[in-house]
Amino acid sequence: MSKSPASLPVARTWRDIPQQVKPRALSREGRRRVTWRSLRVLGGLAALGFAGFAAWQISVVVQSGAGEYGTPRLEPIGDRVSATTDGVLDRAWVMSALALPARATLADAQPAILRARLLAGGQVAAADIERHFPRTLAVHLSERTPVARIKAALGAGEPQTYLVARDGVVYAGHGYDPAMVGSLPWLAGVHPVPGGPGIARIDGMPVAAEFLARAELDAQHLYQTWRIVSLDRLPSDGLIEVRTAQNTAITFSTAHEDEFAQLARLDTILDSVPKGSLARIDLSLGEKVPVAARPAASPPTLQ
Repeated sequence: MSKSPASLPVARTWRDIPQQVKPRALSREGRRRVTWRSLRVLGGLAALGFAGFAAWQISVVVQSGAGEYGTPRLEPIGDRVSATTDGVLDRAWVMSALALPARATLADAQPAILRARLLAGGQVAAADIERHFPRTLAVHLSERTPVARIKAALGAGEPQTYLVARDGVVYAGHGYDPAMVGSLPWLAGVHPVPGGPGIARIDGMPVAAEFLARAELDAQHLYQTWRIVSLDRLPSDGLIEVRTAQNTAITFSTAHEDEFAQLARLDTILDSVPKGSLARIDLSLGEKVPVAARPAASPPTLQ
């Protein structure tokens, strides 16, 4: 007897067969990769969150103008100015030259403007300005050193005494010992040209300054008797004429003759004659030195 279709077994696929095999566990390397991938995802989410928070804070500051996250409030500089120098200028001079308003802050203290004020007089050769927030201003100066002095009417005023530096800059001079200024020789035969730095400048002064420095170093006992140094013939002939305290005119050459040799000849000549007995000595011609004696009357002296 045949079975009815309803009693026949239902057909099944391999997916319907129960599986007894367990899934394979991840290896150690696989677990490490999964962990690092999860950490990267979490790090990215954290970075996005921080960026969003920062953007929100910036928008708050921008919309409100200033506040807790804005520019810190600056206090007036007042007396918080430190000054150092390699010369003689003091802090009082620095404060006067800076001319800072009473309520000026470091934001108002523009280094370029303040530096120009310090350099204007000519005594300061270089100025370094540092702003230390919130309110301290540090000033460092390098000063010119005078090698001579002149008496001139520069401008509309009466003739005044000015100092001359090695580079030819003419300036008024502040803070120097009067005795030191009084020991400097006077310049003659010069033509100061108005213009900065300083009040004026003297062309050719570096050559004369080198001559004076060598004389002071090599023959100080002679140099300290020099009262007037004329540069009138320096541009044309390379000659410098000196007048001593005994009013003796001495001519030196800066073009051909060694300065030390000229000073040595001068020392020998002055040692061989009575003091103040010579009116003129010309050392510019080499070993043959023309001299002119003074009349027997007492020689005039220069103060």
